[in-house]
Formats: sequence, C-alpha cells, structure tokens
Amino acid sequence: MDAKVISKNRNLLLKRREVCFQVAHFETGSTPPRLEARKAIARALKTDADLVFVKRFETKTGTHTAIGLANVYDSVEQARLVEPEYIVKRNVPPEKPEEEKGE
Repeated sequence: MDAKVISKNRNLLLKRREVCFQVAHFETGSTPPRLEARKAIARALKTDADLVFVKRFETKTGTHTAIGLANVYDSVEQARLVEPEYIVKRNVPPEKPEEEKGE
C-alpha cells in the first residue's frame, strides 16, 4: 500500500506539516487500518512513523480509494503538546491484554 500526497502545507507556528493524502486499496478491498496508513505516509515523506498523526481517514463510497488528513510533527514532544489526546490514542498501536503478555 502506497500513500500519494495530494497537498502539504508547512505550519511554522505549530512546527508541523499538514498533509492531505490518498491511499488506493484495491488488494484488500476494505479501508486499511490507520496504523498501516500512518506507515505509508511516513515512507512517502521519508520520516519516522512516530511523528505522523492521522486525523481523518475514510474511503469514498463506491471506490477503493481512501482520502485522509495527517499532521507530521518535527518532534514527538511537540505532537504531544498540540494534538488532542483522542487523536494520539487513535494513532498508537493497541496493547495486548495482560493474559496474552504472560503466555
């Protein structure tokens, strides 16, 4: 899966790049997980995936193309200051339950 950057703007005040992107997902059929889109954006922009926070990501009806918005920060600390907590939680991989960790 590859992400195509449609537009990007530099926000100097918040120390981030605001990116509009497009992902074609013909092979899977369904909308890819947010974490996979995050990695694809990081590859397209040649940056670390920890600095990318996907805000919105949805497939257009009747197509195999998803369009989304993401913020790419200069540092993780800046992202934690600016991004709302619910966006940060959506972009973190889910933790395994305690039962599975012990086994």
